[in-house]
Amino acid sequence: MTSLRVSGFEYQRMDIGEVTINCAVGGSGPPVLLLHGYPQNHLAWRHVAPALTEGHTVVLADLRGYGDSDKPAPDEAGIVYSKRAMARDQVTLMLRLGFDSFQLVGHDRGARVGMRLVLDHQQAVSRFAVLDVVPMHYALRHLSLATVMNNYQWFFLPAGRGVPEHLIAADPGFWVREQTAHLMGKGASIEPEVMDDYIRCFRDSDAIAACCADFRAAPGIDLDHDDETVTAERKLECPVLVLWGTQSTVSDPVEVWQLYAADVRTESLPTGHFLPEEAPELVSSALLQFLD
Repeated sequence: MTSLRVSGFEYQRMDIGEVTINCAVGGSGPPVLLLHGYPQNHLAWRHVAPALTEGHTVVLADLRGYGDSDKPAPDEAGIVYSKRAMARDQVTLMLRLGFDSFQLVGHDRGARVGMRLVLDHQQAVSRFAVLDVVPMHYALRHLSLATVMNNYQWFFLPAGRGVPEHLIAADPGFWVREQTAHLMGKGASIEPEVMDDYIRCFRDSDAIAACCADFRAAPGIDLDHDDETVTAERKLECPVLVLWGTQSTVSDPVEVWQLYAADVRTESLPTGHFLPEEAPELVSSALLQFLD
């Protein structure tokens, strides 16, 4: 496990039944769960989480397959790394920590998991903030050449026959640095020791397989679940805050999110894709204004 920790947070590995989830808890007050993106772990919130602890109990968690959480072997049906399964992990984690209701913040993959969590467990989430994504259902059902070119990892990682696993394992450091540089805003950077920790996780062949399975589920079982939700005309019922970077590939997602949520508030920030690391003070301020 990493020696890097978010200051002021107490760490533990919580057995939730199916898997063990690595998490850290700090602060006091109404609970807030923060879920990271790709190719990162909970350290993505290192500059934001402390700012939220004065009025909230903040929970940082590594998603299934990421960081120091368990990485079960993928299955052919995609169930193991479906967003439904990954969301269930986090609901169970919060219950084990004593919280049957909480507020939720997700960036990138964390927002994908978060959206399914809110849809499947409406009573558990009172507010939901998403950072720099549009719903994957919309993205896949409205593909453009620009979307494909700007998000090639969506299509490379699901490729079969062990191709992405083999190529990433040949040079995990290159892959992680490329994935962050590809979407980072102008002049932004990640501290070397934090980048080293992200790379550490990707040196594990189980982690590489897990991440590929996570992305493989998106156009498979996840899309099936999303189609069912859309067909049933179900929307996110809680208030939703959408933050996005003006230098990212997400362009003015307001109208898109209004198709999937009843109450949408939005704010753009002068960043690339990695908002919590590029502009933590602006992200913290926006979240503090939104969260109860």
